Amino acid sequence: MQFRELAIPGVIEFTPRVFPDTRGQFVAPFEQSSFVDATGHRLQLVQSNHSTSRRGVIRGVHFADVPPGQAKYVYCSRGALLDIAIDVRVGSPTFGQWVSVLLDTNAPRALYLPEGIGHAFIALADDTVMTYLCSTGYAPAAEHTVHPLDPALGLPWPADVDPLLSDKDRAAPTLAEATQAAILPKWADCQARYTELRAAAPHSAG
Repeated sequence: MQFRELAIPGVIEFTPRVFPDTRGQFVAPFEQSSFVDATGHRLQLVQSNHSTSRRGVIRGVHFADVPPGQAKYVYCSRGALLDIAIDVRVGSPTFGQWVSVLLDTNAPRALYLPEGIGHAFIALADDTVMTYLCSTGYAPAAEHTVHPLDPALGLPWPADVDPLLSDKDRAAPTLAEATQAAILPKWADCQARYTELRAAAPHSAG
C-alpha cells in the first residue's frame, strides 16, 4: 500500500495493490498497518456507510464538530467519483483550500480525511457506490454542511454534469456564513484531537 499526504495537512491518499486475474481482480482498500504508518495512530472504526448515487449527484460539503469530530476513510466500490477534501478548520494555514482525487474501480485509491476536514464528492457515473469508514457514529446535532456550489470555494465540479443536491445541501450556508455563525471546527481543537489520537495508540499495527 502506497500513501502520500496531499496539499492539505492530514489529508492522505492511499493506493493499494491490485491483483488481477482471469476472474477479475482483488484489492484491499484499507490496511491498518499502512494507515498507522501514514498517520501515527489506528483508525478508530465505529461505523461504515455505503451510498449509491446517480451521475451528477453531489454529496457535501459535510463536517462534524471537533471534539470529537468524525474522521473518514473513503473509497469507491463501484463506478467513479470526484472526491474533494476542503479545509474548513478556522486558523489552519490552508483554510478554505481544497484537494480533489478521482476515485474509481479502474485504478483504486482511497482518501483519509481527519477530523475537521469538509468532505464532498460528485458521482461521475450512474450507480456509483461510495464506502465510508467512520471514526464516530451518526450524530445529527454535531454535523454541519457548507454549500458545495459556494463560488468562494470554487470546487472543481465538472462543467458537463448537471449537479443534483439534497434539500439540506442546497440550503447550506456559504463558507463565509458558516464562519460568521461560528459552526466551523477550530484548527487548535483539531490539532489537540490529532495529538490525543497519536498518544493513545502505538506507532505500529501490532
